[in-house]
Amino acid sequence: MIAWRYLRARRAEGGVSVMTWISLIGITLAVFALIATLAVRSGFRAEFVDTILGANAHVTVYSLGAVDQQTGAIDRTLPDYAEMAGRVAGVPGVTRVAPLIKGQVMANARDRNAGVEVFGIAPDDLRAIPRIGQGDAHEGDIADFAGGIAIGSGVARELGVGIGDRVRIISPNGVKTPFGTKPRVNAYPVTYIFTAGRWDIDRTRVYMPFDEAQLFFNREGVADELEVMVENPDQVDRLALPLLAAAGERAQLWTWRDASGGFLSALEIEDRVMFVILSILVLIATMNIVSGLIMLVKNKGRDIGILRTMGLTEGSVLRVFFICGAFTGIIGTAMGVVLGCLFAIYIDPIFAFVNGLSGGNAWDPAIRGIYYLPAKLELADVLSAVALSLGLSFVVTIFPARRAARMNPVEALRYE
Repeated sequence: MIAWRYLRARRAEGGVSVMTWISLIGITLAVFALIATLAVRSGFRAEFVDTILGANAHVTVYSLGAVDQQTGAIDRTLPDYAEMAGRVAGVPGVTRVAPLIKGQVMANARDRNAGVEVFGIAPDDLRAIPRIGQGDAHEGDIADFAGGIAIGSGVARELGVGIGDRVRIISPNGVKTPFGTKPRVNAYPVTYIFTAGRWDIDRTRVYMPFDEAQLFFNREGVADELEVMVENPDQVDRLALPLLAAAGERAQLWTWRDASGGFLSALEIEDRVMFVILSILVLIATMNIVSGLIMLVKNKGRDIGILRTMGLTEGSVLRVFFICGAFTGIIGTAMGVVLGCLFAIYIDPIFAFVNGLSGGNAWDPAIRGIYYLPAKLELADVLSAVALSLGLSFVVTIFPARRAARMNPVEALRYE
């Protein structure tokens, strides 16, 4: 009751000071920044990993190769790819295995050119890729893929083509003639345009039917690698030995963690550093509580002396001023949580507004990989922010509250 009266009292009556309001606003903004940052961090990592797992192989199986006795070159193709795919598909935990033909070529349409990577894949296997064959953002019908090619939306935009337009695929490794190797040029109609959600995939990837890719890249009867999808990509390392045993002696594996592990490790390090920095920001905000309480204790020195002479114990006085400081931390934390959650929920219109103010340059997908700023609220992140803010608020409140409790009532009333 006494703490509540002090909190409601006007400044002229020795009540809550300006410093208390500053600490309240500071804690609110610090908790808001912490929750917003954690939500964006979780959303970015979830979206980035989803684009990796939804458009790429969880595990790639390829061959160490064998030396060609005639040319001396190393042949890394898989001549027994069908049999190998059957063995790998039998490993528990594997959901799909698809032979692939891969090659880097030049795509041309009218006067526009683009360097692309062609993936030769069977129509049924393409349809099973979540971000490619099952995504909502696409043009055309994937059922027509067998009669043409599927290209990313970035490739389509670069070449200025749409469904039904023909794109020429130019490979420098074409037909061998007595005068050298002649580039191979074939034109294919665009039957499907996909958006995987990753700028580098949509900008560089082209899918071609597997049989046609074998002919185009001189891979008759062989495949370049096997694309393997598993039930639990996070536990893909546990399948390494069974997959190697099923694939054969000279097989090698390249998992999605091998391909993107460095980037994910950098994200984790950045997450820890940002949490530490924002925790210091919360600490600075809570330190204002100390200043506010010290001023409140100074203003209420006469009241403390009277209360002590009336029989109020040191513990009771400590609780009075602890409640005053803790209440500021609780209210500031609650307001910060509300603002942080609202930011994460309405991040799309907020981002659109900021992007509009900056002229559309606030987010460059060519640098960040994905097309928008995602946010994902995690209960653990919110709870960690709340625990940090309340814990610091309670700890820093103890010291000025103890000072008030230990005040000598005789000294407090000497000049009254």
